[in-house]
Amino acid sequence: MSKPVQPIRPAATIILARDSAPQGLELFMLRRTQGSAFAGGMYVFPGGRVEGDDHLHAYDPYRTGPSEAQQPQLDAIGHEWRGFWIAAIRETFEEAGVLLAYNDLGQLVTLEGEKRERFEAYRHAIHDGTLDLETLCKQEGLTLACDRVHFYNRWVTPLGRPRRFDTRFFIAEAPPQQVGLHDDKELDDSCWITPEQALERHRAGDFDLMAVTVKQLEGLCRFDSIDALHRWALGPRAMPTIRPVLPPGA
Repeated sequence: MSKPVQPIRPAATIILARDSAPQGLELFMLRRTQGSAFAGGMYVFPGGRVEGDDHLHAYDPYRTGPSEAQQPQLDAIGHEWRGFWIAAIRETFEEAGVLLAYNDLGQLVTLEGEKRERFEAYRHAIHDGTLDLETLCKQEGLTLACDRVHFYNRWVTPLGRPRRFDTRFFIAEAPPQQVGLHDDKELDDSCWITPEQALERHRAGDFDLMAVTVKQLEGLCRFDSIDALHRWALGPRAMPTIRPVLPPGA
């Protein structure tokens, strides 16, 4: 009897980046708990499933962008682009505590001082499903910074894996005043690390990575600054869909 075909879940992930002297470009990575049903014990980028509500036009008054310069990115994703951008920002807030949004003055949210505790409560409420991102935007006068989040590429988990995802990867500069922290629920560690350091530690055996994460890190090694990454992101470039195939018996 043939095995049933696993469902493919749509997902969105943001690779958060920042400049850090003297290391250069650093990325934010999180370690999933050992008991996780998916990628247990491995370091990943913040992200997760796209939910139905992420596609709602109700988010349109609460987002800035994507910009005209990002039109090729929208074209690459297709008509469901809104849901992937919203899910990527939502999941990054849930998992990393980093909120890519502007306040009512058009400034990036800082989440410092008296805001820290309040937004941490929002973060956990969104994770638990007792609050949605649209309501948070209404309450705090926020617009989601879609113009700072750039589509990178798309990966589809190969047939044969117990869990399959159709993931749109994005890249974004982390807001300067937001450091990021794992949620202590599904994730138990977090760090800022250069792509080279992550790959070196993976080869040494103390930084477990999925194959897709290794490929993303390898592709980002060529950038030495946020400026270089940003210029590339807004320039003419390929935005490929990668569909790996497992070797027989894998």
